[in-house]
Amino acid sequence: MRVLLVEDNAKLASLTSEAMRSHGFTVDWVSSASDAEEAMSTISYEAVILDLGLPDRDGLSLLEPVRRRAPSTPILIVTARDAASSIIDALDSGADDYLVKPFVMGVLISRVRALMRRPALRHDTILSERNVHLDLSQHVAKVGETELQLSRREFAALELFLRRFNRVLSKGEVEESIYGFGEELSSNAVEVLIHRLRKKLQAAGAAIDIHNMRGVGYMLTEGRS
Repeated sequence: MRVLLVEDNAKLASLTSEAMRSHGFTVDWVSSASDAEEAMSTISYEAVILDLGLPDRDGLSLLEPVRRRAPSTPILIVTARDAASSIIDALDSGADDYLVKPFVMGVLISRVRALMRRPALRHDTILSERNVHLDLSQHVAKVGETELQLSRREFAALELFLRRFNRVLSKGEVEESIYGFGEELSSNAVEVLIHRLRKKLQAAGAAIDIHNMRGVGYMLTEGRS
């Protein structure tokens, strides 16, 4: 799940990004409204976390262009403005939820997950195919009763493939979903990641497997005997 964090406080942005990544999110951080617009013009995000006090202009000015590009993308306002009028203005302008600083990090993550569980978005927190189960809220992956020890990116890759079971994903789609801004990738980073994930699934006796569709991409489907 790729999320855009728009926050000009570098320390808070770093803490928020780290916490969200530990819960399986891919986070892109920008510190201005103009950078946010540029990011959203090229990448489709599952959610936007938006500060209002940005250095170039008020964060409220982003709500209309976000809604124009992605009408169903959840927007969580995170700001120090706690006046009732500010909350009303943000929600009436298109925001989906409002969280006042300072906040508990776990509350922010739960708010984002709750927004993404809306029926139109279909971001379930428990994913299952055959004997493989992924609990996003607990960050636990299991094959049967065996818990898999997955890295953050392996967990994110398994979530991506489970959400697109029996569908081919290109290498570029995998990269865009799992790796955020500024992360340096080797030319075979995706291949290595999928190889490690496949080995762990196979070792645990998973009834599904990631297949290499030569020249096209990858597909998670039932294992081949």
